[in-house]
Amino acid sequence: MTPDQLCVGLFVHIDLPWFSHPFSFNSFKIRNPDQVKELRGLGVKHFRYDPDRSDVQPQGMRSSLPPSATPAQKAPAIETENPALAAKRERIARLAQRKREVIEVEKAFVKAAGVMRNINKNLFARPKECLEEVDELVNQIVGAFLDQPEVALHVMGEHSGTEETYYHGLNSSILSMMLARDLGFPRGPCQLLGVGALLHDVGLNDIPDRIARPRHELSTPERNLRELHCEYGVRLGRQIGLPEPVLRIIGQHHELADGTGYPKKLKGDQIDPLARIVSLVNYYDNLCNPLDLAKAMTPHEALSLMFAQRRGKFDIKALQVMIRCLGVYPPGTVVKLSNDAIALVSSVNPAKPLRPWVTVYDPDIPKDEAIMLDLEEEPDINIAKALRPIQLPPEVYDYLSPRKRVTYYFDADSRKGGQS
Repeated sequence: MTPDQLCVGLFVHIDLPWFSHPFSFNSFKIRNPDQVKELRGLGVKHFRYDPDRSDVQPQGMRSSLPPSATPAQKAPAIETENPALAAKRERIARLAQRKREVIEVEKAFVKAAGVMRNINKNLFARPKECLEEVDELVNQIVGAFLDQPEVALHVMGEHSGTEETYYHGLNSSILSMMLARDLGFPRGPCQLLGVGALLHDVGLNDIPDRIARPRHELSTPERNLRELHCEYGVRLGRQIGLPEPVLRIIGQHHELADGTGYPKKLKGDQIDPLARIVSLVNYYDNLCNPLDLAKAMTPHEALSLMFAQRRGKFDIKALQVMIRCLGVYPPGTVVKLSNDAIALVSSVNPAKPLRPWVTVYDPDIPKDEAIMLDLEEEPDINIAKALRPIQLPPEVYDYLSPRKRVTYYFDADSRKGGQS
């Protein structure tokens, strides 16, 4: 198909590198005459189009000669200064900077997990030193994840084996402190909250590993034993000198506002305010990352379930803040866009929760150069629906690499207003 056959309604493919044209995708449906004009200005002699995804046929298709017999046309000269292409290159530069920031935060997170691993290993042999390290780690979390103006938080969780324990604690601590800050908690309680969230599963050290981190469906006796980790954690915490607010978090992080939690079936205000936050975060992580990953919900499904059907189990204000932070489509959600592209939500836009940042699957672009789109800047593209990773073809799954463990990613610039 030649450039003069382009028209509104055609689904076209541009056989150029993504960075050398002004459009967000290499394949898309032409929406308006301006796009036709821009396509003709690319200097491309022939375009491919998809008849099944087009609303019309190319102009003059029935009367035109076959491509091999079509008279050669002089390609329009590419403008030296194409405003749309210049804007795209500027956006590419911003995306590159965003990716560099994500890499730095990932490094900080992996480093924090290493510190957490050493703390867990030596907590009972050198409790005084380890508790000082826990306090310092919470300070580092604030500095690395919460106080940065560009990237407040990026947590990657694709880790296996016992490493998941450390990442779960970090996920819980970071997200809990994020919520507490938005809820207006003073710095002192936030520090205690960070420590309590990091150590909320310390009681699992007294549970056999095959039950604490099972690879099988637990029997009722095994489940009852595992639930004792809250009480065991309080006992261990007292032995190493943890403060009472932290002990309450450890003991109550499975209590629920409607009294259906454990170990004491506390209700509402009977649950410590800091423990309510950790309980909320922990419940969400359990839905996204259950012991049996085959039962895992998408972040979108988990939040929807918690708000629509189970909100009575949580501190409602904290739940509302978490939904605002994580967005309608939380990070880690696989989505289908209105142009049929598949993408992974990478960060939220609290001001416009339906328009997050996404990473797009495009087999013509290398995985490590994947397109990142800010949907706020793409008015013609919307999220059509959320998908479960299991619904994806293997090549799409491998390209997007949706984590087995949930991913949180917050953008501090746009902020307005577990496993066990």
